[in-house]
Amino acid sequence: MKRINSIDFTRGLVMIIMALDHTRDFMHVDSLTQSPTDLTTTTPVLFFTRWITHFCAPVFVFLAGSSAYLSCKRQQDIKKTKQFLLSRGLWLVLLEFTVINLALWFDLRFRNIIFEVIGVIGLSFVVLSFLLKLPPKTIGITGLLMIFLHDLFALIPFAKGAMLNAFLSPLFTLTPYALSASTVLLVAYPLIPWLGIMLTGFACGKLFELPESERKNIFIKMGVGALVLFVLLRFINIYGEPVKWALQRNFIYSVLSFLNVSKYPPSLLFTLLTLGGMFIVLAFSENIRSSAGRAVSVYGKVPFFYFLIHLYMLHFILMTILFLQGFHPNDLVFGNFRFGRPAAPSGVGLPLIYIIWISVVALLYPLCKWYGRYKMNHREKKWLRYL
Repeated sequence: MKRINSIDFTRGLVMIIMALDHTRDFMHVDSLTQSPTDLTTTTPVLFFTRWITHFCAPVFVFLAGSSAYLSCKRQQDIKKTKQFLLSRGLWLVLLEFTVINLALWFDLRFRNIIFEVIGVIGLSFVVLSFLLKLPPKTIGITGLLMIFLHDLFALIPFAKGAMLNAFLSPLFTLTPYALSASTVLLVAYPLIPWLGIMLTGFACGKLFELPESERKNIFIKMGVGALVLFVLLRFINIYGEPVKWALQRNFIYSVLSFLNVSKYPPSLLFTLLTLGGMFIVLAFSENIRSSAGRAVSVYGKVPFFYFLIHLYMLHFILMTILFLQGFHPNDLVFGNFRFGRPAAPSGVGLPLIYIIWISVVALLYPLCKWYGRYKMNHREKKWLRYL
């Protein structure tokens, strides 16, 4: 089965945007003290710098599900697909807790352990591996029910300290655990809402078997439908988003309030907005054949490789900036989710964040292109499927 250009392009686009978020997280002067979506302190540019990156994780998870479906169809062997999804899922969870957490925090003592997108993709693969014998339609309906109903969990009136709440919380919402006096585990990506996105993506994998023109029309209808539903539910302001929108001091900030949706956990409106946008991009990237489109697709063909390399590259750049700003190794603070940033003010302004982001993406291009070709020319090396 040949590669599907719209998947590679859309995934590549969100991988590029994702690097902007991590560059801001690591290096922006206010990233440790202020939320870029706090309307009392943010600016429109800073807000959109963060907001545009909301599209990355849900698109990444959804297309991972679609790719799993296409892989299953290509294999024509449910048992082999189950073994692959199970082993790759466990492998991704292991990497999340080791290599990726080290890239995030640069803390050899692992005082901060965070469960994020790679971990939840891995765990979702594990769950999906046990559902492969079900019809895709059943898997898709299950995913949609998770997406549309998981917000109800916040409305359940659990008694304080209830065991059931403690058990279910990491499945539905952001949950911290103190593993010791110095070690914190943060479940930032709870399984249920993200699994719902993957299962829906798996079911939608069937659409990629349709002719390009037909699936383009379907994607446009799905994208417009999701965005219209987002606007309606957001305007009603009752269900699907814990942070209610309200009129602000001017029109621009009122728009920001309307668009300010929750990622931790991903609310229904967050998912409608981001996946709605994804369907539109999928529709209009079917026939992209320009050099720029091909360049974007290079990143989409090697998403995990890119993800891993760019984290380490950005963190080394952060260390370089800190030393250039006059800090010494003893000034660096690890633990407490600080990336090594010192207690004193550090980091760079937003214009330099954009320059660093573009530079890193450009530097990664030849490496990603080489690795993509290497994978294509060495299909016999099964271990490459895990990277």
